[in-house]
Amino acid sequence: MIYLQLFWTFFKIGLFGFGGGAAMLSLIQFEVVEHHQWITSQQFTDMVAISQVTPGPIGINTATYAGYLATDGVLGSVVATSAIVLPSLIIMMVVAVMMAKMKDNPWVKSVMFYLRPTIIGLIAAAALLLMTEETFGQGYGDWIAWLMFVAAFAATKWLKVSPILMICVAALLGIIIY
Repeated sequence: MIYLQLFWTFFKIGLFGFGGGAAMLSLIQFEVVEHHQWITSQQFTDMVAISQVTPGPIGINTATYAGYLATDGVLGSVVATSAIVLPSLIIMMVVAVMMAKMKDNPWVKSVMFYLRPTIIGLIAAAALLLMTEETFGQGYGDWIAWLMFVAAFAATKWLKVSPILMICVAALLGIIIY
């Protein structure tokens, strides 16, 4: 019975948790701590901290950990993780099927034509917001940071170097230089 409750709880969170993983945290906290009382408030705080430092989306990491704690087992993790991801998977599959069927529709073509540069603009805006004094530093660190930025951009854009390799190289350079 707990697995069904766990599935339904995290399916609802996945369905109504708009705004990403951080926005889901309050929904998860309400459901697992206050409503079902599967875990304590302290366990939830620890769970969020662990989810922040592990790779992957925080909402999914939190669901995985909450499922484990709620059932004292891996099966609970699998159920909670599957349930929180399932609504997005279903929606994206429906959208993909609809887009495939309507790809030649002039209205869809028009929307996609203007949507692509808008999305690129939003990504560029996010990148520009990250270009702060804390990121690029002052004095000595300033020119090194800009050099690494230009080198990483050029290597991934024109030399087709893997971004993962660039992250590893930048980490190594950071250790050596600083």
